Amino acid sequence: MKELSIFIDESGDFGEYATHSPFYIITMVFHDQHEDIQPAIINLNRELSYLNLDNLCIHTGPIIRKEEIYTDMSVQERRRIFNKMVAFVRQTNIRYKCLHIEKKHITDVVEATGKLSKQISQFIRDNYEEFLSFDEVKLYYDNGQIEVSKMLSSVFNALLPNPTFRRVMPKEYKLLQVADLLCSMELVRLKMDHNLFSKSEMIFFGNIRDLKKNYLKPLSKKEWT
Repeated sequence: MKELSIFIDESGDFGEYATHSPFYIITMVFHDQHEDIQPAIINLNRELSYLNLDNLCIHTGPIIRKEEIYTDMSVQERRRIFNKMVAFVRQTNIRYKCLHIEKKHITDVVEATGKLSKQISQFIRDNYEEFLSFDEVKLYYDNGQIEVSKMLSSVFNALLPNPTFRRVMPKEYKLLQVADLLCSMELVRLKMDHNLFSKSEMIFFGNIRDLKKNYLKPLSKKEWT
């Protein structure tokens, strides 16, 4: 049995356009279950344990913005955690796809979900034979936004035979945390391209050259094109 697991995260909301939330992004992380990533997970957990961060569920946005449990950490400490997660992504045999809409061109939630549905549908059609090569396709999502759950169910059920859906929490799966990381980095890339970089992002990444060299370019090698 060949099984494809798809871990899904989103960034943004379907509300009106705002300068702090200009995009809506959906990220899908693909893992062929024949590829064993358990050694990489064990190594990541060991590395986090060395930092006294056992059982940490890594949430990338707060790391960059110095929020939640990272409030009292220095930029060097936060970057150290972030780098370990990036190294984990680079070490594992996974792929990802980010799709987005720019909200200032969208009138309402119906148009937003419609445009995203078309993008997901086109991606599946472009890679249809590979999707069909798997006996099972399982989607993992935390049901964070009901519109996304409905959209995923509609598109995947329409195009693939018997996909299954699992409601899960990020703390349960490292690859769901990876989806969060890649979603956050896609937002960073879009903000960079549109000159919307925030102060916290500039402090965390240092400068555009380092951001591209150390993070965006290496991670892009995992993209399913």
